[in-house]
Amino acid sequence: MDKIKILWVDDEIDLLKPHILFLEKKNYSVTTCNNGLDAIALFEEDNFDIVFLDENMPGMSGLETLSEMKEKKSAIPMIMITKSEEEYIMEEAIGSKIADYLIKPVNPNQILLSLKKNLDDSRLITEKTTLDYQKEFRKISMELAMVNSYEDWVELYKKLLFWELKLEDINDTAMIEILESQKVEANSQFGKYIERNYEDWFAPKADKPIQSHNLFKELVVPELKKKDKPVLFVVIDNLRYDQWKSFETVISNYYKLEKEVPYFSILPTATQYARNAIFSGLLPIEMEKQFPQYWKNDVEDGGKNLYEAEFLSAQLKRLGLNLKEDYFKITNYAGGKKLAENFRALKENDLVTVVYNFVDMLSHAKTEMEVVKELASDDKAYRSLTLSWFKNSPLLEIIQQAQLLGFKLILTTDHGTINVKNPSKVVGDKNTSLNLRYKTGRSLTYEQKDVYVVKEPKTIGLPAINMSSSFIFAKNDFFLAYVNNYNHYVSYYKNTYQHGGISLEEMIIPFLVFNPK
Repeated sequence: MDKIKILWVDDEIDLLKPHILFLEKKNYSVTTCNNGLDAIALFEEDNFDIVFLDENMPGMSGLETLSEMKEKKSAIPMIMITKSEEEYIMEEAIGSKIADYLIKPVNPNQILLSLKKNLDDSRLITEKTTLDYQKEFRKISMELAMVNSYEDWVELYKKLLFWELKLEDINDTAMIEILESQKVEANSQFGKYIERNYEDWFAPKADKPIQSHNLFKELVVPELKKKDKPVLFVVIDNLRYDQWKSFETVISNYYKLEKEVPYFSILPTATQYARNAIFSGLLPIEMEKQFPQYWKNDVEDGGKNLYEAEFLSAQLKRLGLNLKEDYFKITNYAGGKKLAENFRALKENDLVTVVYNFVDMLSHAKTEMEVVKELASDDKAYRSLTLSWFKNSPLLEIIQQAQLLGFKLILTTDHGTINVKNPSKVVGDKNTSLNLRYKTGRSLTYEQKDVYVVKEPKTIGLPAINMSSSFIFAKNDFFLAYVNNYNHYVSYYKNTYQHGGISLEEMIIPFLVFNPK
């Protein structure tokens, strides 16, 4: 293995001889220099792995030398060493993206630690993360065998996500494959848990999680009643928990997270059911009865989410809340940009509700567009694409405007989505719904082991298309493919993101409350 090559620049380099000998004994190669101009020449001629740079040198200062070097080879880590503790020097150095900042006098072990931190950091982190996950693997496996409540499932899912994101950072393929197998097993067990318990959640005094239809009343209304700040309530359609985690740090630049409450989407985990339930505060069967002019079943023509503003107004009235409020649904860049530019006009509102549809469109585009299939080939890529969108989206501009105006931010979603990989055959008549993760209709034929069957939809708060209609919900990563033209269905929809069924990714979703910084 080649020695790590260090360039050390200091006008008193002779006084650092003991440090240099120490590093050479540790098998580092050290080239020394006592001024900025010579250092830049050496830096250009050779391929150094790291630079130690004194700030206070005659002639060209350390900061000036740093700036020149960064222009030539920005990726090389540079450690600033100085006698000065003046804040402006630290700020300038940090602004120039130094890798570390050491105050003289430094001892050899400080230098060695800085080297390891900056050059050996990824290997050390990889080894520790891998070792930690190997220990955690056994614990997660044991928990999977014992998990028996919705609270346990939330904690287990968050733990799996934590390790997924940690292992993604170190890019350990073997460990990621092991984790993926744990996620598959977790979803298998979760499907069985939902099958056993979901119907019970609709009993009057059942121990149950917060779900779509009581989310607003249980979690949003208490924030509105505080009346300490106006509220921006953002619902990003089809946002998974891991996608939220991907842009958490971006929001943290403007807002401080005060509350994180995972909640459960109702079934089907589809927009017309889950999001309408959020805004109406009602189960789908209640919406059909109380608002027949707004509700449409799966097989009816027309938009299924056209009346969210009306549902929200009715819910606010029912809850006795007299608020100055506005509702916006954003389905394209121009609409988002317009709201961002005009957000200041809403500063006197008590509530501003924004439904943002981009992530759902991204999910559908992965099915229909080859370029998106390439860009979002797996969960890691899907998260990365979501982060890239969010950082450059009008939604972030809206959030920035809200922060400047002192709005509290509430962010949530209606359901998540899952990458479907395994087809499951289904047969239905011409009036059967089209969704790939659930079906409703008469005389359905299906693979029993792959689905959760609900013969009486009213028992889980769903309307029936007709007297003999039932629902089936795909579990795990199955998607429902018709026997007719089966091979086409399988090749077209395999490895696409779908929603409507039962999985941790679709059902356990984030509800977040932030205060402006």
